[in-house]
Amino acid sequence: MAASETELNAWRASAELHQKFLTGLILRAVAFKGAEAATELNFRTFRAQHLEKFLAGYKSLGLDKLPPAVACAQYIYLANHVGGVKCEFIPESDSKAWVRYLPPRWIWDGAAICAVPNDVSIAFMRGFHSQVGVSLGNPNLGFVCTAITTRVDPCLEGYFIEEDRPLVENERLRFRFDEQGPDVDPAKLPHVEWSEERMVKAKRNYAVQYIRSILPAAVSLLGEDEARKLGWETGRLIGMQCYDTTAAFTGVKGNDAPAFARYLATLLDAGGDGAEVDGATVCTRSWRMMADKQGVTPACFDAWNALWEGALAVHNRRLRLEVTSRMDKGADHWGWRIV
Repeated sequence: MAASETELNAWRASAELHQKFLTGLILRAVAFKGAEAATELNFRTFRAQHLEKFLAGYKSLGLDKLPPAVACAQYIYLANHVGGVKCEFIPESDSKAWVRYLPPRWIWDGAAICAVPNDVSIAFMRGFHSQVGVSLGNPNLGFVCTAITTRVDPCLEGYFIEEDRPLVENERLRFRFDEQGPDVDPAKLPHVEWSEERMVKAKRNYAVQYIRSILPAAVSLLGEDEARKLGWETGRLIGMQCYDTTAAFTGVKGNDAPAFARYLATLLDAGGDGAEVDGATVCTRSWRMMADKQGVTPACFDAWNALWEGALAVHNRRLRLEVTSRMDKGADHWGWRIV
């Protein structure tokens, strides 16, 4: 059965909320933990993304039949395209293929890009792009970066290249800012013929996947208490900032407790967690985002739950969100009550 417009809008709201949460977590780390810690957080997030997603996606897209450098660049283009990221792909030869991330940069939404240090941008290439040769068992394969948006270049650009010799570790990611990539031929871009429903859901999954990676990465880097503090503060702020947009998407009316319960249930449903509503209480028996994910701790839930606390603060600042039941503490469901 095709998704209704209500379901599509709920997926759009979920994508919006989790995209902003990702950006907020990195910026909050830059501001309060320092650029070095934020760089490491971004590196761990994208390395986790690579290890969890790259090989499976590479094979499912049928890219193992292409030359490795071309296949890697096409993977980047396809994965980002379905996630709503503005990206280009230009194969130059069987051993060299370009990718270009164009503004507006999805991860550094709006004015956020002004606060992102170059090293934080570089960290995502160290985490993901430099690892492709290792993952594919091809020691000759690496990535060369030729432009970085946060360096005030017009894009983030580079190419995957298969050399005629094995690369040592510090050669898997190199920088050649004196090079420029060729222009893209739109007619030669791989065509993604998906329905609107599939594309909207893919954009939601794309955003949510990053939160699945970054919250455990924050715990591994900062420890439980500091990760909880960073995540809780960010979640509250993003929940507040995004409430108007997400509430409009969900179509929830009113500012009483039952109205917020319906809002919360709609967003939980949009994440794949079937929610039950009874007046001002909500429950679900899953947390699909973190299913089977290593390194998930109570701090991860507390950070994510702060999104709903922040949203409630704008919905009605005199109401409070109570967590009444937690599966990470042995209960058979997650439960909330608005009081």
